[in-house]
Amino acid sequence: MTVTASPTKVTQTNQGNFLDTPQLASGVTRFWLIRHALVEQNARLSLYGTLDVPLCPDSLIAQRPMYEALAARLPKKANWLVSPLSRTRCTAEAIQDAGYGTAQLTVEPALIEQDLGAWQGMAHHELPHHLHLAPHPFWSVSASECPPNGESMIDVCARVGRGLDRLAEAYAGQDVVAVSHGGAIRAALAHALRIHAETALHFSIQNLSLTILERLEEGWRVVTVNELPGI
Repeated sequence: MTVTASPTKVTQTNQGNFLDTPQLASGVTRFWLIRHALVEQNARLSLYGTLDVPLCPDSLIAQRPMYEALAARLPKKANWLVSPLSRTRCTAEAIQDAGYGTAQLTVEPALIEQDLGAWQGMAHHELPHHLHLAPHPFWSVSASECPPNGESMIDVCARVGRGLDRLAEAYAGQDVVAVSHGGAIRAALAHALRIHAETALHFSIQNLSLTILERLEEGWRVVTVNELPGI
């Protein structure tokens, strides 16, 4: 006897959430995360973490085309956030001056860089003598290493994750341009992808690069990572 299976009705419930065109849909909670510009040369010789170090004046001039490309790439009428450190504010102002136009900058403490505590200001070559764990191959310290009076990258991921969820509610359905830091943007990726901080440190987040995250009803989505403007 031949048995014929009854046809099964398949219901597609995820229509409309695919990125099929270059144009991103409006009305989506979307974060445009930008790492600040290159800091001044002397500051790069040491661990600066949350120290308020200035930007490199020469790079501000030489990388003008990158600022112009970012100004053209970013959505108009977006909400702008910066961390409490001046290097993010100066980067945001440079992008706006390069063609975006003036927009209010709101300080968001959750987006600050990893606090390296007592190790801030220490020369890079001195750090290995103070570590309890082997450093990450792409970061100064292991994700689990907590500097004295500072925070581990695991702590940063928790802080940034809480902040992103809060901001996603506050700016629901809107675009948010946030000028932040390499560590904080990696933490945002860890939160969006639900991966360990140690894994997230494998992402390359270069100065002036753009990372785009979306908060949909189904969860967080990563649109682009480390996109370099004008390249």
